[in-house]
Amino acid sequence: MTVATTRPAVLAAEDTAAIYRKITWKLIPFLCLCYLAAYLDRINIGLAKLQMASDLSLSETAFGLGAGLFFVGYILFEVPSNLILQRVGAKIWIARIMITWGLLSTATLLVQTPMQFYIIRFLLGAAEAGFLPGVLFYLTKWFPSWRRSRIIALFMIGLPLSSLIGGPLSGWIMGHFHEVYGMRGWQWLFLLEGIPSVLLGVMTFWLLPNSVESANWLSAEEKQAVQNDLDRDEGEAKGVKHRLRDGLLNIRVVMLGGIDFSILLSAYAMGFWMPTFIKNAGTTDISTIGYLTAIPSLAALIGMLAIGSSSDRTRERRWHIIVPFIIGAAAMGASTFFSHNVMMTVLLFSIAQAMIIGAVPVFFSLPATFLKGTAAAAGFALACSIANIAGLVSNSVMGIALDLTGSGNGALWFFAVCLLLSCLLVIALPAKLVNR
Repeated sequence: MTVATTRPAVLAAEDTAAIYRKITWKLIPFLCLCYLAAYLDRINIGLAKLQMASDLSLSETAFGLGAGLFFVGYILFEVPSNLILQRVGAKIWIARIMITWGLLSTATLLVQTPMQFYIIRFLLGAAEAGFLPGVLFYLTKWFPSWRRSRIIALFMIGLPLSSLIGGPLSGWIMGHFHEVYGMRGWQWLFLLEGIPSVLLGVMTFWLLPNSVESANWLSAEEKQAVQNDLDRDEGEAKGVKHRLRDGLLNIRVVMLGGIDFSILLSAYAMGFWMPTFIKNAGTTDISTIGYLTAIPSLAALIGMLAIGSSSDRTRERRWHIIVPFIIGAAAMGASTFFSHNVMMTVLLFSIAQAMIIGAVPVFFSLPATFLKGTAAAAGFALACSIANIAGLVSNSVMGIALDLTGSGNGALWFFAVCLLLSCLLVIALPAKLVNR
């Protein structure tokens, strides 16, 4: 007990910062790479659609349904997956998630009918369920709340990187491998982009420690310093909840799910349908479309790092979500007036992604401000489950809008309004609770 209370006075601030830099370099690049692979396997269907839709006789509505069924499997298995992760440890469970989703993503190349497409997308969602909330819960075991928004931003740059790297890569694969050995370009896409997920899953067994205590690259003194910070962080949290039911039966978790729902309506509209928007604006070459989809993703990466760092520096969360939401909604709405202008389409979606995706790390720092332990594991997963209903809604609404009107403008306006309404939920979260 004496060591725990005197240790903070022994280590200087620069020594503590060095410890967290070490932890960051050991964990975050690998986890970011895993998230990049996960999200790429989730959204590469958007570019594959430009070839496979005609091969499988998929209408816009049918594609939207198939893309959305991913989230049905994801939602059903999200909470159970996160509870299992807490029980068996991050190393085993994240490895299982990655290996199974990589194999299923690769198996998409075998799809020949719309029904097979629906089934494989559902199974892929079930396999991936729990990865994001699991990693977010895992990071709460390493970083106190005042360091967490920036760390989550560094981890989640895998999201924009998946499009920044994946867009040009996917376009190149589909253009250069088309009809090689009798396989279509979209089949090569799923083969070549699914294998890395399996390999990363295997690597997880060696590279990811389950906890601070099991990290053999930290000294006993460094482990104690981290634990002191985590204990102090929990001591500062008033009214923090630990029990399973506190995570599942909590109105604030439901509110967070609603906020994230609005984020994902817009994020998935841009992530899954960006190649279609750019094609409809006047660009038909698949490789060029792949490169153009990278530009909004680069903007999103910059937004995440800038907004996350600002939020941690000021220890303010709510306005770092509300202001980006308002700007992002305005840019997304404005894009509907330039749907036949490639330059303006890319520019406005770049602003929208920089703001909406940029606020995501700040948002994901909120649950752990009032949930710990089992409650945090369940709460993270439940909020993500509620939010990912947006994947089904977003893709279905966009597909129907395109089939009925030939334009996604009505859907984009609907998503922008939802984003603005969610600002009311953010305001309803007590500042004293979340601004830590």
